[in-house]
Amino acid sequence: MKKNFLIVTADYYKDISNGLLKSAKAVLPKSSLIKVICVPGVFEIPVTIAKNINKYDAFLALGCVIKGQTPHFDFISHAATDAIMKLSIESKKPIGNGIITCITMRQAIVRKNKGREAAHAIISVLSQ
Repeated sequence: MKKNFLIVTADYYKDISNGLLKSAKAVLPKSSLIKVICVPGVFEIPVTIAKNINKYDAFLALGCVIKGQTPHFDFISHAATDAIMKLSIESKKPIGNGIITCITMRQAIVRKNKGREAAHAIISVLSQ
């Protein structure tokens, strides 16, 4: 399956996003075109995908949000998830949500290989 993939990764937590990216790329078909765009944070992922929605067959959103002392975690997590789902439905293109939401950095470190699950999801939808 030769497809074009765009991976948008939020590099606010660079070590975590690098793990997510590495695990996702390991799953995507080697014959495919894969472009990676880095953005500052998770909030910038949906607009970056939207700007590129007609250029690629499928997308991966990768990043990490860690809960702090304020409700910012909830706002960012919900806004990003809702925007990604809306983009996917409206464009009829798969967008794998590999944005992990964690309470602690320790949880994020353990989950930094979750990019592969998002990659498997878009491959599954593309093969339908």
